[in-house]
Order: sequence, then C-alpha cells, then structure tokens
Amino acid sequence: MTIQDNFRPAPPAEISEPAEFAALRSRVRAMLAEHVTPERLNKFDEAEEYDVELFHEIAAAGLVKLDGELHGPGPGHQAQAVVLEELGAGPTSVGVSMVVQYMGVQLLHSYGNHQQQEEFLAPLHAGKAKMSFGLSEPDGGTDVARAMKTRAVRREDGSYSLSGQKKWIGGAMDADYLIILARTSETARSAIDGITMFLVPRSTPGIRTEVIDTVGIRGLAQCDVYLDDVRVPAANILGEIDKGFRQVLDTLNGERLNGAAVALGIARGAMETAIGWAREREAFGRPVGSFQGLQHSLVDASVKIESARLLLRQAAEASDSGPGTNETWSALAKLAASDAATTTTDVGMRVMAGWGFFRGLPMQRYFRDARLYTFAPLTDEMTRNYIGEKHLGLPRSF
Repeated sequence: MTIQDNFRPAPPAEISEPAEFAALRSRVRAMLAEHVTPERLNKFDEAEEYDVELFHEIAAAGLVKLDGELHGPGPGHQAQAVVLEELGAGPTSVGVSMVVQYMGVQLLHSYGNHQQQEEFLAPLHAGKAKMSFGLSEPDGGTDVARAMKTRAVRREDGSYSLSGQKKWIGGAMDADYLIILARTSETARSAIDGITMFLVPRSTPGIRTEVIDTVGIRGLAQCDVYLDDVRVPAANILGEIDKGFRQVLDTLNGERLNGAAVALGIARGAMETAIGWAREREAFGRPVGSFQGLQHSLVDASVKIESARLLLRQAAEASDSGPGTNETWSALAKLAASDAATTTTDVGMRVMAGWGFFRGLPMQRYFRDARLYTFAPLTDEMTRNYIGEKHLGLPRSF
C-alpha cells in the first residue's frame, strides 16, 4: 500500500448560504462523489484528455441549463458560481470548459433568435453539444479588438467567408460549434465596433485546429484555430452585425464571476488536500500540521479563500438583481479568487514538500491549474486597472 493509496484530502466544509444554493451544492457534490475519483482525475490530467463522459453527466444532472429556459432568461450567476466552485475543487479542467459553455449559453439566451436557440442552445442545454469561443488571436489578447485580423467578407449570395487565426481557444478540437468573432467593417469609428459574432459548426470546411502544449488545465485542449475561406450563412450571425464585440463585453461580468468561481474551487481543493496532509503526515513524531509556521500559512490562505467567497457572493447577488448593478464587484471577486488560488496552492506545495511534486497526488495539479486565473479571462494587472478606474475613481491608467 503506497502513500497515495492511503491519503485522502480533508472533507469539504459546510458552506453557509441560502437554502436554494445549498441544495444545488449538495446535488453537485453527490454527482461528483458518484462519478469522480482521485484516480479518474489523475488519469485524464496525465493523458491530457477531456473527460467528455463527465460533461455528459453534468448536463444530465441539469447543471448546464440550471434554472434557464430555452426561450427565456439564462441561468442565474449565483447558481453558476456554485457549480463552478465544486468543479474547480475537483475536475478543474471540466470546470474551465464549463465557463466557456456558460458563456455560450448566456450569449445565445441574450442574442440568439428562436431558430438559433433551437439549433444551438437546446443541444448545449442537454449536453449533446459543446461549444468553443473564438475571440483571442496571436497578436491580440486584452487589446484583441484593435488587433483583430480575422475577417468576414460578405459574398454575393449573402453568406460570409471567414479567414484568419484564433489562438488559445479551449476545447476547439472536439467542439460541435464555435462562436467566432470576425471583423466585418473596416470603417467603424471605434476599434470595438465593426466586429460580428458567427455561429460556426466545427465540421464546416476550411476549419483546422492544432493543440497548444500547456503546463496546466491539461484535461482541456487549448487550440490554434485556422479559418480558410470558411463559408457561413447570414442566418448564423449571432446578434447584430458590427456589434458583436460590444455584445461580448456585456457578458464579461459573468465570465469574470465564473472565472472567480473556478479559481475559488481550486483554492478550496488545494486547502482540503493540504489540511488532510497536515493532519496525517508526521515528522519528529507528530503531525506536520502541529507546527506553528505551517499553521499560520494555512490560516492566512484560508482567510483569502473566505474573503474571495464573500466577494464572489456579493458580486453574483448583484448581477442576479438585474442590469446596471455595480460590475466592479465581479472584478474584485476575480482578483481575490486569483490571489487565493495562487497563494493556497503555493502554501500547499510547501506543506507537502517533496510529495507536492509527486504527480500521483493532486497538489501539483492545483498548483499548475491555478496559474490560469492570473491572466484569464483578463490579466490581474488589467483587472487592477479596471478597479482603479471604476471602483476608486482614479484616472484611467492605459
């Protein structure tokens, strides 16, 4: 019997929250307890493969659709945050993929017409389809609107021809369709205008994908997507022509919240692993968790986790209360959750020492995966710029 066979993380703590979300959390935990084991998580991370069967189980449990109706409002932000935290604490790569799925769900609820919701949203709700979101490009991340080189040219028959390259597109290898942003006008007054969203089936001729080798989130392929004269009918325009980037900006509040939720889950999973280890691993005849230095580090990390949780709850409640709420809460929550994740995984590696390096135990995976949320969906530095301007009222810094 090896040490990893004997070791189990500390059980998740009870979280004080409204009954509706406590019940949802219990549902998610029960589903994950039934289908997910440490061995399964390690298998897909080592194989660098997506756990598609788990995605199907998530959808079968109603966790993609949640409380959204096909032709009505989408799922609430508080409900999404519960699901994503639980996924972040275990099958993190699947949690990251669900951030993308929820973004597609939100865009289709907000801007899809009846036919598009039937064709693209219904199978997404049911887990019969997965989508990827094609925004970033090789020359543009935060400033992608200004740097966007992907073009959509209108043809004589009214359809569009898309050509260009997208980069860092999660899950594009096996997605059923992609939401692609492309420039449709060269004469827009602002860089963020003149860009349109297109619903593009992955099987459309002219699409080629290549996997990017990454250090973290290895269970979800990050891809280069090459578009070579990809023909898309005008019926597949999502939202308004030339207003696609502005429409995406309207969803960024939700994406920040969802990124914060997964980062919070990573922090919590790492904390549970570290506490389990600190209680069981002995040195000098007593548990390593009895040493004051380690206790203080774990306590400091725990404070960051609970602070991020409260900010996330505040932000999600504000977002669910309706448009026009203070969206800086989501930026504050994302920044706090990113800090909690990187701090806790670093502390966890120190608590486990050499065993933290061991790929048969999960701490090294949490450590790698946490780094995603220092730059996604927006870098921590740009998030601070946003908070400085919008929350503190300081002059714009960029």
